Amino acid sequence: MEANTERTATDRTGDLKILWETMKNDTPRKRTRDIATSLGVSEGELVASACDGENIIRLKKDWEKLFGQLEQLGPLMALTRNRSAVHEKNGVYRNVSFEGHAGLVLDEQIDLRLFHKRWGSAFALPVKNPRGTLHSIQIFDKKGEAVHKIYLKDASRLEDYLRLVDRIRHDDQSSGIELNSGISRKKNRRPDEVNRDQFLGEWAELKDTHDFFPLLLKHKVSRTVALELAKGQFAWAVSNSVTRRMLKRVVDREVPIMVFVGNPGVVQIHSGPVRRVVEKGDWINILDPGFNLHMRQDHVASSWIVEKPTEDGTVTSIEVFDKEGELIVTFFGARKPGRPELESWRVVTDELKTLVADHGR
Repeated sequence: MEANTERTATDRTGDLKILWETMKNDTPRKRTRDIATSLGVSEGELVASACDGENIIRLKKDWEKLFGQLEQLGPLMALTRNRSAVHEKNGVYRNVSFEGHAGLVLDEQIDLRLFHKRWGSAFALPVKNPRGTLHSIQIFDKKGEAVHKIYLKDASRLEDYLRLVDRIRHDDQSSGIELNSGISRKKNRRPDEVNRDQFLGEWAELKDTHDFFPLLLKHKVSRTVALELAKGQFAWAVSNSVTRRMLKRVVDREVPIMVFVGNPGVVQIHSGPVRRVVEKGDWINILDPGFNLHMRQDHVASSWIVEKPTEDGTVTSIEVFDKEGELIVTFFGARKPGRPELESWRVVTDELKTLVADHGR
């Protein structure tokens, strides 16, 4: 029985590789993620099906070594996405550190929070697009979902890239990956199960925005339940047009902002001005040199303006969620620790608080 199961898994991997090659030839502009979705598999499964040690190379799960050597490749493009938003940022991977459950990349351009305990596999592979071939390192979580992709920008660094890949090359170059489908979401409390006064009292005592997530864990509440509990005091439900309206204001008034996009494995951050915003179909896009954001407006189910007390004063964010209550994107005014929030950002968010919550755009 076990032998048959193993043979079926091997056949499935081989079938995926053939299907992927066929679909790439038939629809060369279709992204790997979209092909995987159409085949009913994760993107990691699809990439791993073609692992051969030559074109697609499995890498060791030595995350600290991998990220510690990226600086030598010069400017790279960092890509982090979730189901509804894609965050692309160009820069150098500097000031890398790993401690406990998290890692950091802290550069003026590449700013990442790395939750590497959730990662399951990584591959080096070429990606063909209409402009040519991009060389990449792609990291997947234990379910096979892509958490972070790194693309070589400087063609003159190709030999450095190949040497790095060779140093962290895995001994096992067989096709396929093992998935951990047993990862489950924690069960959170309903609003009526939470001591609202105690929860909001502790919210009022926050000293840093990073203290908010531990507060959610302590009270076993999701982010959206927390915002419902804080409605009118620390949180305001607003129209789903808030992102578009906010971006127009910050472009017109030259207000620098911070843009956070994440998934369970990585959070990626842009800090700085936004200059070019383009809407195309369901997507709203920031298309600036060195930074792109692509967000599905039709995926937005709720939007909030949120205030958190800190030792530097109140910090205000715009938080956008999908219908499952998953965070799509978060916007802040650009700021550094130890400095108060930009008054120009506070003016923008105060104006937007008047937008009545709806389910439109």
